Amino acid sequence: MVPTDGHFVPYDPKTQPSGAIKPNGRVFILKFLSSSQRYLFYLQSKPQGRTGNPNWFSPRDLKIGDIVDKLLQGEEVDVARELASINNSSNDDRHGNDNDETMEDVESHGGASDPHGGSGGAGAGATGGDVRDEGEGAREGGADGGRAAASGTSDAATAVRNFLNSLNRGSQVEQKLYPLLSDLLTPPVTVPMARQATEEQVDNLLSFLPPSVLVLSQQADEGDTTAEPTAAAIEAAKEAMSLGQKKALLEKVLRSPQFHQSLASLTMAIRDGGLPSIADALSVPVEHGGYLKGSQMPLGGGDAVEAFVEGVKKSVQKK
Repeated sequence: MVPTDGHFVPYDPKTQPSGAIKPNGRVFILKFLSSSQRYLFYLQSKPQGRTGNPNWFSPRDLKIGDIVDKLLQGEEVDVARELASINNSSNDDRHGNDNDETMEDVESHGGASDPHGGSGGAGAGATGGDVRDEGEGAREGGADGGRAAASGTSDAATAVRNFLNSLNRGSQVEQKLYPLLSDLLTPPVTVPMARQATEEQVDNLLSFLPPSVLVLSQQADEGDTTAEPTAAAIEAAKEAMSLGQKKALLEKVLRSPQFHQSLASLTMAIRDGGLPSIADALSVPVEHGGYLKGSQMPLGGGDAVEAFVEGVKKSVQKK
């Protein structure tokens, strides 16, 4: 996974709308900045609250979640030392004896094709169903991720490692780091290309700009310019511009925040499964049509962006 893209946070029913369903257990949510996917993880260890509230997170529960979140940010964490600093018995809402069962294997309910929508984590709108049903398969005896036998001496660091291993087994995670298109097409790369382009190449690039940009560049001082320009106005604007003016306009566009925001948006669309349709629309030949070899699952993450860039390179080389 790309550092800082994922966050592992406890699900807090108090922050959800009044109609949201409350889970019967302690749930952590794995969510991403780069997509709307949500994965829910039930803690398999016994609740430690004195009142028996199944939703109550002990300091140790929260610490394990905090450790996982720090690891996802790319931080170096001394797991044993972090866990040794926790004193559950100092909380008033727990029994005097620590009968916690260390979870030895926790797995996501569902695989990579189980995206859960919504920006607020769990709840009926986020899971597409009753959140209390999440993880039921893992709770059944003998199922993968089922509760391990209680062991008071188990090392909690093992729980964290097993959790991270379960992510690798059960989720489609980022396997390749690859730059954003906005990182590849920076002004030091694009501006010299525009300055050295022939008039034919410049006209070709101008044809991809919104027509209003061309017209506005020639009519900045003329009254109302909010109307959609006509074909005649567009051609007149092109004819009125010298080669130097055309190159200056291209350079202005290539340096604009809007251009780089658009590149970033295109990158996110490619990373999130849009490679097949985007490559087809742009006539960019990508390997296996933008799908994983032998399946109908689109490439994602850095692999998808790399496949798109390689497809562009091969297309240019072929021409």
